[in-house]
Amino acid sequence: MSSQKTISFRMDTGKVEALDAIASETKRDRTFLLNEAVDTLLDLNGYQQRLVAAGIRDAQEGRYVDASEMRKRLARLRKKSRIA
Repeated sequence: MSSQKTISFRMDTGKVEALDAIASETKRDRTFLLNEAVDTLLDLNGYQQRLVAAGIRDAQEGRYVDASEMRKRLARLRKKSRIA
């Protein structure tokens, strides 16, 4: 069973109006939309944290490209994109 807590915060009037317009168009209420937005933020943040942790593990285990090699690869990509 999930517990819920009421919170309050300030938002620019224009954002509230835009939120209300979306709510009206989608036949949802502000609470639903704000919960969806928070869920998306939390999911995205978790995804980013997992990517950073994976990158740190890769670097610690020596799985990375050093700066000089990366510059060479980028130069090749730039050259290819000019040709295309």
